[in-house]
Order: sequence, then C-alpha cells, then structure tokens
Amino acid sequence: MVRHERGASFFSMLIVLMMAGSLLATAFKIYQPYLDHMAVKSVLENITVDYDELRKPLATIRTDINQRLYINQVSLPNQEALSIIDDKGLLKFDLKYEVRLPMFFNVDAVIKFAEYYEAVRP
Repeated sequence: MVRHERGASFFSMLIVLMMAGSLLATAFKIYQPYLDHMAVKSVLENITVDYDELRKPLATIRTDINQRLYINQVSLPNQEALSIIDDKGLLKFDLKYEVRLPMFFNVDAVIKFAEYYEAVRP
C-alpha cells in the first residue's frame, strides 16, 4: 500500500501569497490617510477644549488650527474641508473631505472623512 503525502500544491500556495500581497499593499496605501485624519481629529479635539483658544476670533482660530496641522506635518486638501461657524456663542466645527488614492492601474480608492465638533465660547 502506497502512501501519498497531502498538502498544498505550489500553485495554491502561490495564489494565497498573491492574495495576501494584494491585501498588504492595499493596507499600506490606505494607512497614511487614516493616520493623517487621526492627527487632524486630535487637533480639533484639543481646540474644542482649550478655553483660551475659543476666546479668539474665528480667523485666529483657523490660523492656529493650520499652524498645529503644519507642526504635525498634515494638511487639509482644501480650505472648504473645515468650516467654522459661530452660532451665538456656540462654535461649530464641521470637517468633511475625501482623499483619492491610486491603487492599481486605473483603480482608485476614495476615503471619505466627516467629523463634527461643538464648543461653547467662554
């Protein structure tokens, strides 16, 4: 009686490695926009709890946000990505933007971010 070894063939292992490689490549490309968004989110959360910052005019608050983003080496895609509205002593920070990444050949990934914060002026 002859015993045959069982296991994965070369081609099945090759297919598994190609799939794993594709998933890792995708994860590495998508990682950076999420990391940048976490920095933007951190800056806005810190601004909303800083009472000294909230006493300043809107233009100064926007300048300070841009300076903090510059320190963290992060930038928003455009000025319309962050809107700051003063509604009778209630500051509303509305952050909406998307990042488009080229993935493979003519395939792009679009990542949308939307955050909303409120802070009461002291």
